[in-house]
Amino acid sequence: MNKILRINMNDATASFQDTDKSSELFGGRGLIARILTEEVPALCDPLGPDNKLVFCPGLLGDTVAPCHGRLSIGGKSPLTGTIKEANAGGTFAKQMVSLGLKALIVEGQPSSKEWSIVVLGNNTAEILPAAKYVGMNNYQLTDELRKEFGNTVSIASIGCAGERGYRNSTIQITDPEGRPSRAAARGGLGSVMGSKRIKAFIIKETGAYKVAYHDRAAFHENNRLYTKEVLANPISGQGLPALGTAVLVNMTNAMGILPTNNFSRGQFEYAEEISGEKIAELQSSRNGVTKHACHAGCVIHCSNVINDAAGNYLTSGFEYETIGLNGANCGIRDIDVVAQIDRICDDLGIDTMETGCTIGVCMEAGRISFGDGAGALKLLQEMKEGSEFGHLMGQGTEVTGKALGVKRIPTVKGQAIAAYDPRGLKGTGVTYATSPMGADHTAGHTLGTPGDPGDKEGKVETSRNVQVAMAVIDSLGMCLFASFVFENPDNITLLANMVGAKFGGEWDIPKLMGLGVQTLAMEKKFNRDAGFTAKDDRLPEFMYSETLPDSGLVFDITDEELAVTLPF
Repeated sequence: MNKILRINMNDATASFQDTDKSSELFGGRGLIARILTEEVPALCDPLGPDNKLVFCPGLLGDTVAPCHGRLSIGGKSPLTGTIKEANAGGTFAKQMVSLGLKALIVEGQPSSKEWSIVVLGNNTAEILPAAKYVGMNNYQLTDELRKEFGNTVSIASIGCAGERGYRNSTIQITDPEGRPSRAAARGGLGSVMGSKRIKAFIIKETGAYKVAYHDRAAFHENNRLYTKEVLANPISGQGLPALGTAVLVNMTNAMGILPTNNFSRGQFEYAEEISGEKIAELQSSRNGVTKHACHAGCVIHCSNVINDAAGNYLTSGFEYETIGLNGANCGIRDIDVVAQIDRICDDLGIDTMETGCTIGVCMEAGRISFGDGAGALKLLQEMKEGSEFGHLMGQGTEVTGKALGVKRIPTVKGQAIAAYDPRGLKGTGVTYATSPMGADHTAGHTLGTPGDPGDKEGKVETSRNVQVAMAVIDSLGMCLFASFVFENPDNITLLANMVGAKFGGEWDIPKLMGLGVQTLAMEKKFNRDAGFTAKDDRLPEFMYSETLPDSGLVFDITDEELAVTLPF
């Protein structure tokens, strides 16, 4: 990958530039951190002209590394006010790589209210009028774009949520079948794209870029061994392909960390009805697919295709976090209702995690009752129609909860907590509190790491190490599930060898992890410049005082202990 494409919306121009040697070892999340810290004023309005929207494949995105097709999208978050990298599967990253694009940077803001689409090809970028697509949500939009540009295109798009500036809005990426079912979900980056008046990016043709290796044979040998370990792992090689991420529902419920009724409990009495096992049972009779790859290069196949009771396609990429937060967290036991919520979120272009927590605080406030699936769908309809209350919900959980007078608001830095209660999974709680991204489990998830998950002993160090490792994975452009083999240091050495064989030089574990340390340092600097301090690295107050009923646990890691989470 040797080119950067800049789209300037001030004057609707596009320009290509060659990358230089200094950017060679920056990719994915790491390259986003560098671009934002160097080019975006940290105090800027996230929806103003000074913010930038950045699309980046990873450093190994042009190789055959396992699960290497992830896309990083970044900017200053309108939801949190922090730096933000949101990660997605789908086809866009691989298509960018085929065009030789290391990054796509959108800057400026049009003076008019006219909307555009951006169509990319081999060394071409066209900015075209998009008036006929305005007001479309993602499924209709992608259907229309595929009719116009062909069924083989890759699309990154926003629905009406991004058009309206909802701060929980997503950028949806098409999967291999052309469905807009893969989301760069967190932080409201869809509204940043909307602020640039871009409705969609379309890659209309596959380029001829050819990958270069410093030592091709060494890369492929280490890659073979690493892939073998990924497939031999009981989670990435067996559990995830069999049941997808929904395999975690029964596991987290048994651990007492499945958020239930707006994080008031950690166990849901109807967990079995929304579990991966239940989904697999239903889909076997509906001709659904429980083993599906969301992007080229995936060797795990943990995605899925969910059909409704009539056997018709409903949604895809039906993840644990969506199920946990829109199911148990809202007291909803009907898995078909939760699947409908997932479909609406992808179509409208809103984060399913933020949405589940937002509905949860609405239930806490008495707007509807816990367990009211029909009521939850009506709330989503308000968001879809753009009613006054729908607009309020579109600003996220924290804004909605405060407006409704709710005391239990499960957010950090303005972003909703993922579907793991940190009182019983303290290492992930440290990540929620201290990650530059807000309450993002993928920034450093400690589920499955050694030790008692409810005991705070060693959890600060564990979170620190996992945050560094995940920053590496995001910079390489690999799926985090390909990192489950990191428990064996020999496998990390294999990955370091792969990076060395790709780029040259002597690589070992410390040098590889240095990519993550460097990324986090830049992200922390951006946040400091934006006005964030250690006082912002806290979980919501109720988690320090309200116990999880089934375990009696609270989050008991002190501010002083959290302050030493990262060595910079």
